[in-house]
Amino acid sequence: MIVCLRLFTALCLAALLAACASSPSSSLGELPRTPDASLEQLLQQASASQDPQEAALLRLSAADLAMRQQINERAAQILAQVPVDQLKPAQQVFASTLAAELAMNRNDPKAALTALSHPSVARLDEMPADLQVRTHTVHARALEADDQTLAAARERVAMSAHLTGDSANSNNEAIWTLVAALPVEQLQASGNDVLGGWMSLALAVKRAGTVQEQQTAIDQWRAQNPAHPAAIQLPTPLVKLKELASQPLTKIALLLPQEGQLASVSKALRDGFVAAHYQAQQAGQNPPSIQFYDSSRLTSLDDFYRQAQADGVQLVVGPLEKTLVKQLNARSQLPITTLALNYSEGTKGPAQLFQFGLAAEDEAREVARRARADGLTRAGAMVPKGEWGERVLNAFRQEWVAHGGSVVGIEYIDQPVALAQQVGDLVQQRKNSSEPMQFLFLAATPQQAQQIKPTLNYQYASDLPVYATSHVFSASGNQDQYNDMNGVRFCETPWLLEPGNPLRQQVAAQWPQAAGSLGRLYAMGVDAYTLTSRLGQLKALPDSRIDGLSGSLGMSPTQHVERQLPWAEFVNGQVQRLPDTPN
Repeated sequence: MIVCLRLFTALCLAALLAACASSPSSSLGELPRTPDASLEQLLQQASASQDPQEAALLRLSAADLAMRQQINERAAQILAQVPVDQLKPAQQVFASTLAAELAMNRNDPKAALTALSHPSVARLDEMPADLQVRTHTVHARALEADDQTLAAARERVAMSAHLTGDSANSNNEAIWTLVAALPVEQLQASGNDVLGGWMSLALAVKRAGTVQEQQTAIDQWRAQNPAHPAAIQLPTPLVKLKELASQPLTKIALLLPQEGQLASVSKALRDGFVAAHYQAQQAGQNPPSIQFYDSSRLTSLDDFYRQAQADGVQLVVGPLEKTLVKQLNARSQLPITTLALNYSEGTKGPAQLFQFGLAAEDEAREVARRARADGLTRAGAMVPKGEWGERVLNAFRQEWVAHGGSVVGIEYIDQPVALAQQVGDLVQQRKNSSEPMQFLFLAATPQQAQQIKPTLNYQYASDLPVYATSHVFSASGNQDQYNDMNGVRFCETPWLLEPGNPLRQQVAAQWPQAAGSLGRLYAMGVDAYTLTSRLGQLKALPDSRIDGLSGSLGMSPTQHVERQLPWAEFVNGQVQRLPDTPN
């Protein structure tokens, strides 16, 4: 009986071995495949095998099975027992791909890219199609997570020839998402291959202004590239653009308070909005008409929307009041698409609500992007004490930590007399730390910054870079105010950093205050007008951006318009423009 059991077991194990490997493929070697066996059976057979090649194939199958069962740590342990350098090329590619997939499962794209740098992967185009697709897929995911967008698109294009049906369509959608996120300068380097076609399509869409112009550009591109995958089946966002082009905007409601605490802010926004409207008329466009409504006299949002609908309004710009924006955000839907000129905190609002404002959080995230682009990893922070300072600090910290940075010291600006001690505490911490801060994130008024920077110099920390929000810049034209802030870098609106802009010059000639700090509000008004014709574009093309006068504008998944800003530095009391933050 025992002899019979042994014979039966041996036959089962032999069949198991045959199921674990594909047929021989010349010098590339056999590929493992998921067998009809349990994880433990595979591991037992691998341990019992006298053939190193068979044992390696069984362990590769076991590791692959463990990963598919979401037992990632076990999969990694099994894979570590496989002598990859002793395997044949196809097996090495399989092992490298599996290691990369496990790395991505633990959110480690750099480890995935290291795994895929194995020399065998250079022979990927000799491998079976299913392995090619699997390797290209994880490579694209890792590159995208590592912000190597163009390389990720290239990987997806490379595997597209092996895909059909829904898989091909999904891959093409992913290619478009990647290519649409590339800056214009990278798109201009396109060739005549398939990837070049994708890039030239994205460039055509980005160069066009209105939705109608974008539709014309898409039609022309399709006529020139009839055999391209994107011409055969347009990516979904471009189909949505086509739908938008058939719905021209003819009437806008501008809902702003004419009385109360926000009246002066409202006036600057309104003047900027109307100035942009007149500029469009002068350029020979046919802009929509504007109807003005006073939000300070509102008794009911429902009554307002009923009146706006009766007046033929297709888009509402406003309100400005945060309480009203919160009310809109809490609704399940709105009767008219609305661009609110403030932000509500919390969850995403109705699909018809977009939100835009001069959020300090945008600037905090911009500081994080800039410092990261400059190669820095450890930050100190000084922000005002209170709710505003906490919001700004949290926005900076989230963006900073999400990309591998650390915050090694924080001080909350409170009373002026305590500033020197607070700066001294940060400097002392920097001196005593084994991993000292490399720069200071500063959100402060010009008056506070005038004390903080000289104190840093006095504390022998003049070499500590300071990256600040726009709040350090009053745009007063008083050079003496900035003499003590040499070297402080800050982000600011294009409106205040580009005085030669024709629209800015025209507005400032009529309203001189637009050349000062109020200019940020005029810029926001101009950009709000620009957004009226581009909201559909930003929603349909989530990675696209608009070069505005309050910043480079993009849209978050919660339909908040977010700004990226240019940079400047105080040099001998003067404001000196710096190169933009690399994408």
